[in-house]
Amino acid sequence: MISAIESHYTTILFLHVGCVVLSGALFTLRGLLRVRNAAVANHILLRIGAYLIDSTLLVTAILLTSILHQYPFVNGWLTAKVLLVLVYILLGSITLKRACTPTSRLVSLAAALSTFALIVGIAVAHDRLRWLSVIRC
Repeated sequence: MISAIESHYTTILFLHVGCVVLSGALFTLRGLLRVRNAAVANHILLRIGAYLIDSTLLVTAILLTSILHQYPFVNGWLTAKVLLVLVYILLGSITLKRACTPTSRLVSLAAALSTFALIVGIAVAHDRLRWLSVIRC
């Protein structure tokens, strides 16, 4: 029997993917603004937008793991993705708050965006390494 949540799988998945795109785009914008030392990077509306998008992203991720019955620390690809999300959060925090110079902000932004790309690659392939074969072609 399909639960009410499972019947909305496609909608939840599209919402999740949309939040991934929005979250990545907003972080990139804010990171580039921080590299340029623009105060608007930490404007309250941008911060609230990021919190709303990322909260929705987290809720949809939890719903999707429940629907698919694939869980971190059980499924290797999902474990890798969750651990990389923690790295991404740390690098994002360095970029937006803790890095003191434009160079350090740029380096941490590049590292965060590389981590973001790795997370997306793993999520699309549902595998920790298989998605790399696409790059080698």
